[in-house]
Amino acid sequence: MDKEKTFEENLQDLQQIVAHLEQGDVPLEEALKEFQKGVELSNELQSSLKDAEETLAKVMKDNGDEDAFEVNDNDNE
Repeated sequence: MDKEKTFEENLQDLQQIVAHLEQGDVPLEEALKEFQKGVELSNELQSSLKDAEETLAKVMKDNGDEDAFEVNDNDNE
């Protein structure tokens, strides 16, 4: 059974695909396959980031309940 790759491993794979495609000497069919795999990896990475953002946007109350974390933009002034 394959273990699911980590965010970092997927990011590294995407970076390798981009570097390979940037070389410009990739046959068209291979480039299309690599591009498609890169899009899939990008979607997975975006989903992981969204999930992490949602998790971080919650605050635990004293009784253990979760509450949405609200950012006050006036705190930067």
